Amino acid sequence: MYRFSILFFFVLYLIHPEQMYADENIYNERLALYKKTEAISNLPWYYLAAFDQYERNKEQNNNELVAISFPDELWYGIGNYSFHRDIASIQLFGGIGQDGDGDGIANSNNPEDVLFTAAQLLKSYGLNEDDIKISLWNYYHRDLSVKTIMNTAKVYKHFGTVELTERDFPVALRQNFSYRSTWGHRRGFGGNRIHEGTDIFANYGTPVKSTTYGVVELKGWNLYGGWRIGIRDIHNIYHYYGHLNGYNDDFSIGDIVKPGDVLGSVGSSGYGPPGTSGKFPPHLHYGMYKDNGRNEWSFDPYPYLRKWEKMALER
Repeated sequence: MYRFSILFFFVLYLIHPEQMYADENIYNERLALYKKTEAISNLPWYYLAAFDQYERNKEQNNNELVAISFPDELWYGIGNYSFHRDIASIQLFGGIGQDGDGDGIANSNNPEDVLFTAAQLLKSYGLNEDDIKISLWNYYHRDLSVKTIMNTAKVYKHFGTVELTERDFPVALRQNFSYRSTWGHRRGFGGNRIHEGTDIFANYGTPVKSTTYGVVELKGWNLYGGWRIGIRDIHNIYHYYGHLNGYNDDFSIGDIVKPGDVLGSVGSSGYGPPGTSGKFPPHLHYGMYKDNGRNEWSFDPYPYLRKWEKMALER
């Protein structure tokens, strides 16, 4: 998919959100704030939660109560150089800042004010799903940002919580399998390129499972990956499962998955037109791609696979 420098990878790896799980209490505090804002704005809480989570993933900040942050000129209005926080002044200068806690001022550092302002922004065209998409597009001007936030909202709505930290290993542990770090290795099919994932070798038909909570974004044939399926999770990460032998017909594009859900089985498909198989030993190609709101790139999934394998074995 996307290539990037080795140096950039190591900088990202040090601050990757999967390594920064928040304290359990903060999830409860966030959910309480989202639902409080829903009560005064009529915007369903899961849209706010998804908007906030998207911004949290962009900034790699998992410990703030609320991660949404608006530029001063947008919050206070252009020309409000003294940053007057009273609602009348903000409205006079065309700012979007709102008072969410009833104290008469709009404080851009107050989580309640920020969430209430975010709610007004998201529902500025209406409250149905298409209206929210229009608001998000006008804010980000990026299709992937809109899709990711809407899918995350769908996941939060489905499970009724924002505390979704469980993970699973992508291959059934009761089967024989082996893997090592192969990210960045050279590949020749289709031209010189780097290997953007980890190969997990296993027998044909070995169940392949979702590692995370997310939504099926892609499903079908790929020249390099054969029969593949792609999951976008709530951390702005795309999980790529390639060379499958077949799919679980229960899942289609747009469906919600959770850790442990069987997506398909190990095969050796790929490196040719649809149906090509057997050009290499059966294995799962597992890739992870991070999106930061501007670009998307591959990073090494091997450390996470080792961690998830250990977690699965200890359950």
